[in-house]
Amino acid sequence: MTQTLKTKVLIIGAGTGGYVAGIRCGQLGLDTVLVDGGDGLGGTCLNVGCIPSKAIIHAAGKFETVAKAAGGGTLGITAAAPAIDLKQTVAWKDGIVRKLNNGVAALLKKAKVKVIKGWANFEDAKTCVVKTDDGDVKITAEHVILATGSEPVELPFLPFGGDVISSTEALSLPEVPKKLVVVGGGYIGLELGIAFRKLGAQVAIVEMADRLLPLYDKALTDPVAKWLVSHGVELHLGARAGGFGNGKLNVTTKDGAPLQLDADKVLVTVGRKPRTQGWGLENMGVAMSGPFVKIDQRCATSMRNVWAVGDLTGEPMLAHKGSAQGEVVAEIIAGHDRVFDPVTIAAVCFTEPEIVSAGVGPQDVEGRDDVIQALFPFAAIGRALAIEAGEDGGFVRVIASKADHRILGLQAVGQHVSELSNSFAQMLEMGAVLEDVAGVIHVHPTLGEAFHEASLRALGHAIHI
Repeated sequence: MTQTLKTKVLIIGAGTGGYVAGIRCGQLGLDTVLVDGGDGLGGTCLNVGCIPSKAIIHAAGKFETVAKAAGGGTLGITAAAPAIDLKQTVAWKDGIVRKLNNGVAALLKKAKVKVIKGWANFEDAKTCVVKTDDGDVKITAEHVILATGSEPVELPFLPFGGDVISSTEALSLPEVPKKLVVVGGGYIGLELGIAFRKLGAQVAIVEMADRLLPLYDKALTDPVAKWLVSHGVELHLGARAGGFGNGKLNVTTKDGAPLQLDADKVLVTVGRKPRTQGWGLENMGVAMSGPFVKIDQRCATSMRNVWAVGDLTGEPMLAHKGSAQGEVVAEIIAGHDRVFDPVTIAAVCFTEPEIVSAGVGPQDVEGRDDVIQALFPFAAIGRALAIEAGEDGGFVRVIASKADHRILGLQAVGQHVSELSNSFAQMLEMGAVLEDVAGVIHVHPTLGEAFHEASLRALGHAIHI
């Protein structure tokens, strides 16, 4: 027997876009049903993406620190050679995920959102049937918010399975592979490749482009490339991966020569694609923009009262974008006058060292004489030197309008610079000028002083360089 439900708002997907939309709908007094058919409450980010990957990256950093102390000592500290039981590390990571899952569940319950675990299939734009363990539930809604997220891209000649893994499997390996080949030199592949190198794996990276992280300018990525080379990571740039078998990955090098790389595991990280299949999107009559659902500034689709948020709607495919869109849609449904029109959506690569970018980059203003660019190295910042973060070529860069000094873009590369990302986004969102940053007394000693000094340098009067 099929149970039937009617609701004001139906949300499909419990990731950072969907669950945030649900909580905000509940806060606004909207009768809301959230269907969770994917990775669990929190979606990819919380369960098999942002959070668990940063946990593994953190553990890898701790392991590397002890290994350095064992290899001749560091900072006057010596230690015995470390060992790692990756099963225990993964269990610790899973505990963090469970705690956050429970937190999201509690927040949804507090907001009086009804959560249904199961996979939805739409019959039309406002009606879906959810298959649950307790039978089918037919739901009709006045408003539908699509937040189905994204999934790893699979290469036809390297299908997932066995020793060919996606980032999901990489985060739950029972042991550190002796030899790991990463196919794809984007941020996901590099974050995980660097973590496993720190944990002791031999790592090779195969990337089609001529350099790593091709979406960022070379000055930002050079410190990362330097770390990889100095830590013995094999880089095969301008190369194409082929099939895998008998512990060997076939590769065609930049020069067209065949190469075989030994691999215990092959981690394929060539991008993500919106999750558009298997839930009846084709029955909803919404317009598409390439592989993504087309939306306007209100996150509205072409079908009245059908909304879409997060990775389903296009680049940048970032968790914080989906959350912001989810809030906007909830408030629009509640009658508020809102649009999704951010000045910037900052992005972070949790590589070694970390990279932050917000607003325009050098490649966007190349050849223009109406902008100022200035950078300040962390090597001249006391706090950076005191935490061994000043010797890897890191810096903060400011790009501003020459005419009125309005800040147009901010970038940084260095250890722990991810913590500067919110300051960067805030300044851009508020329309700050160089004098605004220069006029803020920055705390000493902190890494944020480099932002202050870069702004001073753009104005022609940096203090410490």
